[in-house]
Amino acid sequence: MKQIDLYLLRHFLRIFGLTLMACIGIYLLVDFFEKASKFIEYRASAAQYLVYLSNSLPLIAIQVTPLVILMSMVLTLSGLGRSNEITALRSCGFSLWRIVRPLMLAVACLALGYLLVNEIITPINTRQLTRLLDYQLQGKPEPSLNSDRIWYRDGNRIIRIALALPEKKLLQGISIFEMDSDFRLHQRLQISELRYSNDQWQTPAVKRHSFNQSSGDLTASTSLVDQTIDLGREPADFIRAVEQRGFKNALDLWQTSRKLSAEGFDTTRLTVDLHTRLAAPFACLIMAFLGVPFSLSRGRGSSIALGVGLSLAIGVSYFLLQSLALAFGYSGALPPLVAGWAGNLIFILLGVYLLLRTRE
Repeated sequence: MKQIDLYLLRHFLRIFGLTLMACIGIYLLVDFFEKASKFIEYRASAAQYLVYLSNSLPLIAIQVTPLVILMSMVLTLSGLGRSNEITALRSCGFSLWRIVRPLMLAVACLALGYLLVNEIITPINTRQLTRLLDYQLQGKPEPSLNSDRIWYRDGNRIIRIALALPEKKLLQGISIFEMDSDFRLHQRLQISELRYSNDQWQTPAVKRHSFNQSSGDLTASTSLVDQTIDLGREPADFIRAVEQRGFKNALDLWQTSRKLSAEGFDTTRLTVDLHTRLAAPFACLIMAFLGVPFSLSRGRGSSIALGVGLSLAIGVSYFLLQSLALAFGYSGALPPLVAGWAGNLIFILLGVYLLLRTRE
């Protein structure tokens, strides 16, 4: 029994390793050529090339792992079926589950590794790549992001934003600290919400606090209505700050979501991102599960080209469906829980249906 399990595992892991290296190599090559012009334009140093390469590899591995697992499962079982080894095992009394059990256990271990890498390593890699590509190469000042709050300097102003929703052209919880020439606070604007319309940031209400420049004491507070605010930024400028949530793991997203929700901010996007992160490791198991009926249904008529093509078609369909569900979740058309788990649920039901048909 153990020898058969080890034989199946060696067969699967060999294909998995080769497929993973091939996918990472192709992905990295295409991604590098897309960014090569930026590296050349800003005259990147050898150290910056190494930073890009070392931080890209874990991120690429995370993105392609579910597809690689699906492809490896399909190629492994198709190869065994083509050589009649599946038939031999079934004739010896091995059930279908008994044959795939060691493979599914191996995939479960890979899913656990996926979870650890995605929660611990990739947030660091994302931070380093963003710092390199968007700030260090271009020589731009890097905005500070702390607990999902954005800080940046615009002339003699320091601007703090609690929550940015660039897809809705909306900012929430804005504080603008205006300094004099000696960088002493003389005015603070408090804005609950800014909406971008007609190329301007507009708000229905602003609280303005004025301070004595010598003592720093509050001297006056006034309320203004229907104001236009110049932030020196457009909604598109906040997209990268929102993408920096990739720096956060599931626990950080949960804590940030709870904190901002308690303060009355819209945390729909954060909650969707949280459920998406929690659902991601299960995609590895679902892809492996889907590979079983698709590979066994072809029998000896299966081929490597067909297996690769079938895997790519399934993988692309899954990621398209997941992206569509995320878009609906971000817009509020779907609850965050449904948006994050919709792809997994639909494909696990498809796998169960196909497996039942295969067993019949």
